[in-house]
Amino acid sequence: MARPPLSMQPTGWFQVAWSAEVDVGEVHRMKYFDTEMIAWRSADGRVAVMDAYCEHLGAHLGFGGHVEGDRIVCPFHGWEWNHEGRNVCVPYENHPNKGRRIRSHPVVERNESIWIWHDTHGRAPYFEVPDVFTGFDDGSTAADYYPAYPQSTLFRQSLELHPQYIMENGVDFAHFKYVHKVPITPTFTRQDFDLPVSYVDFTIAFDDTAAEDIRSGVQAINAGLGAAVTKSWGMIDNRTLSAVTPVDENTCDVRFSVWIGRQGQEHPKAAERAQRLAQGVIDQFEADIHIWSHQRYSDPPALSQKEFDGFRALRHWAEQFYPTSTEGRVPLEH
Repeated sequence: MARPPLSMQPTGWFQVAWSAEVDVGEVHRMKYFDTEMIAWRSADGRVAVMDAYCEHLGAHLGFGGHVEGDRIVCPFHGWEWNHEGRNVCVPYENHPNKGRRIRSHPVVERNESIWIWHDTHGRAPYFEVPDVFTGFDDGSTAADYYPAYPQSTLFRQSLELHPQYIMENGVDFAHFKYVHKVPITPTFTRQDFDLPVSYVDFTIAFDDTAAEDIRSGVQAINAGLGAAVTKSWGMIDNRTLSAVTPVDENTCDVRFSVWIGRQGQEHPKAAERAQRLAQGVIDQFEADIHIWSHQRYSDPPALSQKEFDGFRALRHWAEQFYPTSTEGRVPLEH
């Protein structure tokens, strides 16, 4: 991939694991934002995510560190650290080391997923991770859908793409015929980019469908550049969550989760059918990934007149999440 002129350190919420991957007492290793990290779950079920190295002599807590109650214990000298990364015990001293702290990250668990807040300026979270059920204010709950993890998820590691590519896909009405091989024409009914959490809705019709006969569409909620949830209506009842998290300056991990709605009285093979439907949604998402992971960021892009407003609005919205100024960049042109 030609490296885009966009920072790989955007502000926002980013998925670092699925909840089921970090059981009580487990320590989970990972690397995001060019930083070695660990996630661990204490006895009371709470998840912590922090930088991986002990502040004492630098042992990696993901290699031999273990959880005791509400603390993680270093394998090297037994120093104990709490959820906030504060030292609470030096086993061969009478008091902890209050002067050192392992950097910890704000954490939210939602929709079977673990999210961390990332901000290079150290600001506290100022918007929330959207909920794939309650976010659409239609009374739906997780009980109305089959769980996503693990059977209805996708995880692709270290892909050469950027989180903004996925967000731009949400305003790209023209790619459906060519990437997804479907003769449909999305029509946008909402593109609201006024706040850090944005909203994009569109209806879907086949090419020969009269306007009055449109009976399906998609609603999307985008929280920063790291999280997007969708609700499909009038088609297969499904909700999706796409999450793109920078690993380093060149690559990202992509996670995608699909929930298929339960339909009243379930027959014995209903769960199998739901999994097949979810796989169909995942297959379509993989077709997008194939494009994104070989894409060059075009700035300014050669947009058609119909594309211009959507892409301009989204790219202007995206600028707020980058730590460096975008002054002097070439504006979008027709």
